[in-house]
Amino acid sequence: MDELIKKISLNEEMDTSHSNSYEKHKAEPILMPKINLGEDPNSGIKQVKENKPKKLDFMRKIVKHKKSFLFITAIIAIFAIINFLLVFRVYKSGVKVKASADLLIQSVKDQDLERMKKEAGNTEKSLKAMQKSYKLITWMGYIPYFGKYVEDGTHAINASLYGLEAADVVVNIIEPYADIIGLKGGNEAKSGQETAQDRIDFIVKTIPEVSPKTDQLIEKTKLVKKEIEYINPQDYPEFFSGRKIREQIHKVIDAVSVASDLIEKSKPLIAEAPYFLGTEGEREYLVLFQNDKELRPTGGFITAYTIASVKNGKFDSGDSSDIYNLDNNYVPHINAPEEFAKYLKGIYVLSNKYRLRDLNWSPDFSESMKVFIEEVESAGIKNVDGIIAVDTQLLVNLLEVIGPIGVPGYGEFSTKIVPECNCPQVIYELESFADIEGPIVWSENEPGKIVYAPANYDNRKKIIGPLMNSILSNTLGQPKEKIPDLFEAVFKSLLEKHVLFYMVDSTKQNAVETFGIAGKIEKYDGDYLYINDANLGGRKSNLYVREEVNQEIEIAKDGSVNKTLTITYKNPEKQDGWLNSVLPNWVRIYVPKGSELQSFEGVEEKKGAYDDLDKTVFAGFFKLRPQGVAKLIIKYKLPFKVQREYKLYLQKQPGKDKPLYSIKVGKQTQEISLKQDKEFKFRI
Repeated sequence: MDELIKKISLNEEMDTSHSNSYEKHKAEPILMPKINLGEDPNSGIKQVKENKPKKLDFMRKIVKHKKSFLFITAIIAIFAIINFLLVFRVYKSGVKVKASADLLIQSVKDQDLERMKKEAGNTEKSLKAMQKSYKLITWMGYIPYFGKYVEDGTHAINASLYGLEAADVVVNIIEPYADIIGLKGGNEAKSGQETAQDRIDFIVKTIPEVSPKTDQLIEKTKLVKKEIEYINPQDYPEFFSGRKIREQIHKVIDAVSVASDLIEKSKPLIAEAPYFLGTEGEREYLVLFQNDKELRPTGGFITAYTIASVKNGKFDSGDSSDIYNLDNNYVPHINAPEEFAKYLKGIYVLSNKYRLRDLNWSPDFSESMKVFIEEVESAGIKNVDGIIAVDTQLLVNLLEVIGPIGVPGYGEFSTKIVPECNCPQVIYELESFADIEGPIVWSENEPGKIVYAPANYDNRKKIIGPLMNSILSNTLGQPKEKIPDLFEAVFKSLLEKHVLFYMVDSTKQNAVETFGIAGKIEKYDGDYLYINDANLGGRKSNLYVREEVNQEIEIAKDGSVNKTLTITYKNPEKQDGWLNSVLPNWVRIYVPKGSELQSFEGVEEKKGAYDDLDKTVFAGFFKLRPQGVAKLIIKYKLPFKVQREYKLYLQKQPGKDKPLYSIKVGKQTQEISLKQDKEFKFRI
């Protein structure tokens, strides 16, 4: 019994134990063994990794990435479409701007002032619409490489708007003179409709009203220049779709720079215009004729002179006379350079003292005339207000506008090219008239009587006065349709240094220097080059000489600059024993003060480097023969280093036509026919 009770108790305990174990396992999660995952070091049970299908995972990843890819692609597509629409909108606006600008340009060509005003307004309206569209894509300026062109577009639009504002100021200035200068549709002047002189009278009287408006114009053109200078032509290809892109950008930037500088520099000249034009009292000027075919430092050999008076804008030129006649009244006393006795020879071998005709030896016209005007007093010319020097190119420029003219007693003059010299007929006639080859034969029986003398021996240059007076009277008598072309001819002659001024009054001299018509050597804080040639032979070979100047600039890593300057002179014409013969040339090359000369090849004789006019000068002598070539190669080092930007200022010698200049800085190259002084800037 007792054993039965014990068995029952034992069975109950076992049941309870199983029950507790069941409850325990029921409460706890059941862990399934993992397949191929290695062994559990704590349990001693070998685990096995779970065998999931690899293909399924790969497909899930593709689906997941495909969704992301499609989403990103959709965003990019939408973004691209929006920007395409924005760019297309800018393009459409640009087309409208171009159409308006073309009409504006045509109105200028047609010289229709009312249409100019209308089309300028339309162009400004379409340009502002384009600016509004363009602002929506300016964020692209942050995109590498492409962003530069977006920024340039902003600057170009800003410059164009400022330019139209400047044009509006110009229209306001010229409107009172519309009829006078040959524009249609403007206000007709109350006077100035009968003769050209009346037109000049009207301009002279109203000049004081122009001066205050120049400040507005200066402000606007400065803004145009500032915007346009942000654009670097080197960032653009030379050619695109067959068009010269880089060259056109250079031309636009150059035109803006020149216009801006001229307008700013004209202010003092406009302010002093009443003085120059004789409205504050009659003015007297000593007019010098420089023969640029016999080139000298300030533009040509001083061949003749006259005294001209100006009162209330009326210009009256007296009779011209040979400079040799004036020299006969002068006693030389100033030492001349040694080059005169060595190369000019003649009278300078006996006495190496300056004659008046050679006093324009300094390349700085104002420095030469400062001495000339003092010395000429002892020869009988006193109390002049200033000196005006002109060369033969002024005559050619004016005759090209007014056409052939007759000069009483001397015949007809024109710019027609004649075979005798392969040059304009007016040049041929002037040189022929001055040619006095042959001796003067005096009578043995009658003292003072000349038996034979070459034509015009007593005054070889008396033709110049009548010729100038005929050109002047013909100019003033031209119909108003030709007035703009005449203004352009005179303006061109001034800018290209075929007309130079020197004033006795320092304030007036400052005005002509500021405007750049004083033939002054300029100060400059960068690289500088001025090539000055002097014909020391007496013949007119410069009529045929062609000059090419090549500069290769090497900039080292430390910023030091070495230059190779190659000057090539060519005379393609045959020797004629009259105008064209061997040219004995003395060249002076003005460079930044302190420049170090390394070599100078191509000259027969050279002078050691020296300083003059706050520049360093390399000088030498060579001969150029007809149908010959002379090549000079000069190597030198600049006295300073450059960083980020290389600047160069070129000055043109008065009397020269347009020498061809080529400038190479690294991979950047510019080529230009130098018609006037010019600044260049290269980013490095």
